[in-house]
Amino acid sequence: MARYLEEAGIDIILVGDSLGNVVQGNPTTLAVTLDEMIYHAKIVKKAVKTALMVVDLPFMAYHVDLQEAVRNCGRVMKETGCDAVKLEGGERIAETVKHLVKIGIPVMGHLGLTPQSINIFGTYVTRGTDKKEAAQIQKDAKILENAGCFAIVLEKIPASLAKKVSASIKIPTIGIGAGLDCDGQILVTYDMLGLTEEFNPRFVRKYLNLAQEIKGAFSNYIDNVKHKNSPLKMKAINGKKIQLA
Repeated sequence: MARYLEEAGIDIILVGDSLGNVVQGNPTTLAVTLDEMIYHAKIVKKAVKTALMVVDLPFMAYHVDLQEAVRNCGRVMKETGCDAVKLEGGERIAETVKHLVKIGIPVMGHLGLTPQSINIFGTYVTRGTDKKEAAQIQKDAKILENAGCFAIVLEKIPASLAKKVSASIKIPTIGIGAGLDCDGQILVTYDMLGLTEEFNPRFVRKYLNLAQEIKGAFSNYIDNVKHKNSPLKMKAINGKKIQLA
């Protein structure tokens, strides 16, 4: 998947903790571990030559204290060869961001709907629809910029708010369900390819329906084998015919 993204000319590849949903089949991202993020990112890095590769720090990998955050971010950078890490949150992680940038670890921010806070939010509804929360998101964006973030993901907030945030800071904003006025856009690859049939957020445009294509291919294969219409080579071993690919 990373190779195809790279060959298509994508600018940024984010190894997101959404792998907990689309790869591991979990209901949230919370169960993803640091070792699992490193494992997946190391595989992705094998294909990435020119795109900026960013890796999510999973839940509780940077929340306990600054020392642990530095250690975990350092592990991700050293063991995966990525270019940057992404942390969720605003004002509460500002000091962590400042220190990481100071020691040479580039940080991408993430505001709005932050999936690692789902147990606080309760639902995946659009964030920043009321004045108080919208004001906090705007404030947090400025704080993250001042702390040293090189870009900020804005997830599932009103397009009008995303436009205001983008205009108020000098660093790029990257939208996901945040309208067209962000500086860039990002989607979960599995979603845009139509591999996640049970998940259909309104902001995802499905460019393919691979789930149906794959199931059709599997069904055709099973049918071919059952009806001995499969182009498999046959070889006799100890008097028995064995199918070979």
